[in-house]
Amino acid sequence: MARTLILWLPSAAALGGDEAARPAWLRIDDGVIVDSGQDDGWVDAWEKPQDDAGDDRLIALAPAGDVPIHWRAYPDAAPAQAAAAARIDALRDSLGDAAGLHIVAGVPAETGQAVPVAVTTHAAMTAWTGWLAAEGLTAAAILPAAAILPPPNADHLWTADLGGEAILRSADRAWRSDPEIDALVAQELTIVPLGADAAREALLLSLAAPPLDLLSGSWKPKRRWAVDPDLVRIGKRLLAALLIASLLVPVVYAVRLAADTRRADVAVVAAAATLGIEAPDATAAEAEVDRRLASAGGGPLAFSVPASALFDAMRDTPGVTLKTLSHRTDGTLTTTLAGPRVDDLNKVLLALQARGYRVTAQPMAGTDGQQMANITVRAVP
Repeated sequence: MARTLILWLPSAAALGGDEAARPAWLRIDDGVIVDSGQDDGWVDAWEKPQDDAGDDRLIALAPAGDVPIHWRAYPDAAPAQAAAAARIDALRDSLGDAAGLHIVAGVPAETGQAVPVAVTTHAAMTAWTGWLAAEGLTAAAILPAAAILPPPNADHLWTADLGGEAILRSADRAWRSDPEIDALVAQELTIVPLGADAAREALLLSLAAPPLDLLSGSWKPKRRWAVDPDLVRIGKRLLAALLIASLLVPVVYAVRLAADTRRADVAVVAAAATLGIEAPDATAAEAEVDRRLASAGGGPLAFSVPASALFDAMRDTPGVTLKTLSHRTDGTLTTTLAGPRVDDLNKVLLALQARGYRVTAQPMAGTDGQQMANITVRAVP
């Protein structure tokens, strides 16, 4: 159930007296006024826990004696421009120190509509917000009570009692009623009381679309950041799920790798069996296959393995040339290299040794002045 408490703020001058302790109030549940009074009866009803307390809100009404309203017309101005012009004109027409005034202008819905302007003081705002804080209350909005009354017809003025305060409303102004001032303002116009039902209906309409909110400008509440416990709980669950997933990824990868390795080993043993090789595992099967290839002059003892290593080593030393080349079935590569200097031949030998090959060399002098060496390279390091 959505609840709204309407609380009339006492006048700024009366905050220290007994009148301030018993404000008028209304309690609205789901758009229906269910209780009212001018006592402390709202306290128990408001503070009673509800199943859906998140929809509860407190609306404070500032007295018309402290916040008169003036509707200003700017027929050719856009809504935002009209609101800015209304604030400037209200400040110009107000008495007192401009720094001490709090002026709030509404924004009309359409071009040509009158702009409501409320004028009060920062001292009054300080008194009201301080009183609310002392009562442990936080207002969602502070609305001027004078802005609630609807505009009258051209031949009369409205008067109504709201929260124990008599308010007079003309076509362009609303203020706290005073018999002497009312007569001067009314002149030929008739002052007509606004019925209680009409006043309450106007109040409910003002709650749905507030014309003004004094909690604006420098009095606008600062946004409070609060952590939603439900979001924190969801965040913890997501973090735990992420941690579990991050741990499962390497575990699943390791399991799949082990399974793939086992399948590959089984395939090796099966392939070796087709060659008549009986081996307990893949390592033994590969060793027997290499042995048979070596005896046939293939496998890692084949010519291509040491020859490719020799050619790679010679590529880094362009001055070295190949004179002879032969290969034995045990994987030994025999070659004769020639170069302009012994250092060039040594570079090739060192490159082969760096690749893990066992190298032997027998230097000799060439007939054309070049340095030569008979070299053997073992195919298996």
